[in-house]
Amino acid sequence: MSKIGYARASTTAPDATPQVDALLAAGCERLFIDHASRARVDRPELVAALASLYEGDQLAVWRLDRLGRSLGHLISVVTELGDRSVDFQSLTEEIDTRAPGGESVFHLFEVLAQFDRALTIERTQPGLEAARARGKRKGGRRSVLTPEKLAIAGAMLAAGEHTMDEIAVAVGVSRATLYRWLRPTDLQ
Repeated sequence: MSKIGYARASTTAPDATPQVDALLAAGCERLFIDHASRARVDRPELVAALASLYEGDQLAVWRLDRLGRSLGHLISVVTELGDRSVDFQSLTEEIDTRAPGGESVFHLFEVLAQFDRALTIERTQPGLEAARARGKRKGGRRSVLTPEKLAIAGAMLAAGEHTMDEIAVAVGVSRATLYRWLRPTDLQ
C-alpha cells in the first residue's frame, strides 16, 4: 500500500512547490507533476500516476481543482479510483476515503456522476428534438458517404471497369460502406 501524490502547476499558478511540500508532508512516497493548464486534455503525469496505482494504494492531491479539468472529469477520475479499490485524499478539502466515513465520498461522487449524466441528457434532448422538427438533424453520426461520392461510386460501378476496392479508395470510404449504400440493382 503506497501513497502517490499528484500535483499540477498551471499558467495561473506556475510554481508547484507548495503542492509538492504539502504532498510530501502528507506522506506521499512518489510524486507526479504536470505543467499544464486546466483545459489541457493531455496530462502525461496524471496518466502515469493513475497507471501506477494498485488496489489498496492512495492518490493524494493538494486540492480538487489540481486533479480535474472539470467537475465531470473529476467525478470520472475519483469514480475510477473507487472502482479499482484505490483510496483518494484531497488535502485542502480534507477528503480522505481511508478515514471513517470516507467510503461515502465515493458514493457521493457516483451520485454526482449520475446527476451530471442526467443533466447532459436533459440539456441535449430538447435541442435534438427541435432540430428533428426542422428536418435538420436526425441524430447520430454523419455519413462519410456524401451524395456526390455516392454518385461517383455509382458511375464507376456502372462503367464496370473498377473493383469495389478501387471504388472505395477513390471515394474515401470502406467497401462495407459502399455495399450498405448502393442499391441492389447497382450491384448486379
